[in-house]
Amino acid sequence: MAGLLALVGGIEFEPGNEPQDREMVAAAGAGPAYLLPTAQARSGPAKAIAQAERWFARLGLQVEELPVTTRAHARSRELADKAAAAGFFYLVGGDPGRVAEVLRGSPVWEAMLAAWRGGAVLAGSSAGSMALGQWTLVIDRWPHHDVRKYKDALNVVPKSVVLPHFDTFGERWIPSATAAAPAPGVTLIGINERCAAIHDSRGWRAVGKVVVIR
Repeated sequence: MAGLLALVGGIEFEPGNEPQDREMVAAAGAGPAYLLPTAQARSGPAKAIAQAERWFARLGLQVEELPVTTRAHARSRELADKAAAAGFFYLVGGDPGRVAEVLRGSPVWEAMLAAWRGGAVLAGSSAGSMALGQWTLVIDRWPHHDVRKYKDALNVVPKSVVLPHFDTFGERWIPSATAAAPAPGVTLIGINERCAAIHDSRGWRAVGKVVVIR
């Protein structure tokens, strides 16, 4: 049976995230706990990784970086072997298109999927959670940040697209997400900051405010 899946609405590794993060820590499987800074590849992941390490240490989980920021990293057999033995994965926030671009179809991602299906935790926040839908939303044209287009993502949650930061700016993406839907029956999952949609053996549930639009 697959492990816990968590879609977090953003502002991760800060106070207010304790409810869902404690659930993730409690559900973590045997093996290393990895943070993937893929979405931070262009801006530099060091700050996010350090913040996450401190945050999870306070919750009783030692995490470390799985340095997958390029397609070459994602194709690495050494990194794929590490992922295969892990019990916890967290995709940090950042660039909404970068995670799927780097991971999709790679040995590292296939190893992560296998580990999750074997019971590991799989979580993402903001851009990280967006990558776990069938599609992610990226900026259609500058400087109109609210005009979004669909891009294929990792398809952990089929026929879905995640709208993180729903209480601050994610709600403004609804018109684009509705008008540009690439298939009938797309589900929009709006998740407020410091909130999460969680799936485990009990099914789906919200931690904080989650809005589902079909």
